[in-house]
Amino acid sequence: MRWWKFNAVGALGWVVQTAVLTGLFHGAGVHYLLATLLAVEAAVLHNFFWHRRWTWADRRGQQSVASALLRFNLSNGLVSIVGNLLFMRLLVGGAGLEPVFANWVAIALCAVLNYLLCDRFAFLALDTGPRIN
Repeated sequence: MRWWKFNAVGALGWVVQTAVLTGLFHGAGVHYLLATLLAVEAAVLHNFFWHRRWTWADRRGQQSVASALLRFNLSNGLVSIVGNLLFMRLLVGGAGLEPVFANWVAIALCAVLNYLLCDRFAFLALDTGPRIN
């Protein structure tokens, strides 16, 4: 079930990333790599919020939001930013693909690794005591 939640959140993150990239690149004329960087970070923040509240809500334990966000950015965020920038450079700069389409390919290529990093690192339960709401 968690895999499906991850993908549902990821689909919404894809919308966020695509909208930001499109707005920056096509609307504001920002270079495709800078637009990608900003779009990925917008999606990373969006995804963090929903993964913490829904996908891995059962693993929050006593972990602070700041600690969870740091772990998420060091794993999922880093893979997403580096992976997307690398694939965008190859697909747009090298192969000449349109940036928004190339970004969809980059997102898909990073998805499985991001799930594993979330599950095994970013949202790892830090304690097994009872949750206090």
